[in-house]
Amino acid sequence: MFNGVFNLFAKKPTPDELVRKWSSGVRRQQRDMDRQLTRIKAEEKKVEQSIKQMANKGDRASCKVLAKGLVNSRKNREKIAMNKVRLNSILLELNHQASYLKVVGSLQQSTQVLKAVNQLMRVPELQRIMMEFSREMTKAGIIGEMTDEMMNEIVDEDMDEDEAEEEVNKEVEKVMAEVTNGMLGEIGSVPAKSNDNFKTENKPVAEDDADSELDIDLDNMQARLSALRS
Repeated sequence: MFNGVFNLFAKKPTPDELVRKWSSGVRRQQRDMDRQLTRIKAEEKKVEQSIKQMANKGDRASCKVLAKGLVNSRKNREKIAMNKVRLNSILLELNHQASYLKVVGSLQQSTQVLKAVNQLMRVPELQRIMMEFSREMTKAGIIGEMTDEMMNEIVDEDMDEDEAEEEVNKEVEKVMAEVTNGMLGEIGSVPAKSNDNFKTENKPVAEDDADSELDIDLDNMQARLSALRS
């Protein structure tokens, strides 16, 4: 009861304070994404090493499993990078709002912020903070109602990100060729090389080679990649 009374008489943040709060929140999310991208890249390096090791042993099946995980990881990394761009567009607009506020004394409505916030609200790890931003920005007059046209644009972008299984398989083959220098996978423009570091599937598996420290658990590797995508 008393908390409700105190909240009733609590000083409401000024538009300038709100802009600073939102800007700080956006920058914090960008830093989190930078750390996430760094972790994903480090894990991808390990997966690439493991693909090379499996190729050296002629284990195409394991290479394909790892390559598919690598493809999914790279696509996820692209999505994170795009979300960083969307956050940056919000940040730039908030800087503009801060300047506008000094001149006019009020905030102005921005369809750019509205679209970016709604796009980011579809990202699970950003949903909570974007919902908070949406409520506060609506009260402050920066964003209004989402139009059908804007909603269709967001849906169309999501549909463009969806790929058929055939396309994924092609990408897996390309990744295998890329990581193994054309030894495995769909070589395409990658020239086939005679490389002493790789063995063909028809050659026997070396029992105790110099790469034994790279021995991996496929399930564990897949689990780590999946954890980075969540």
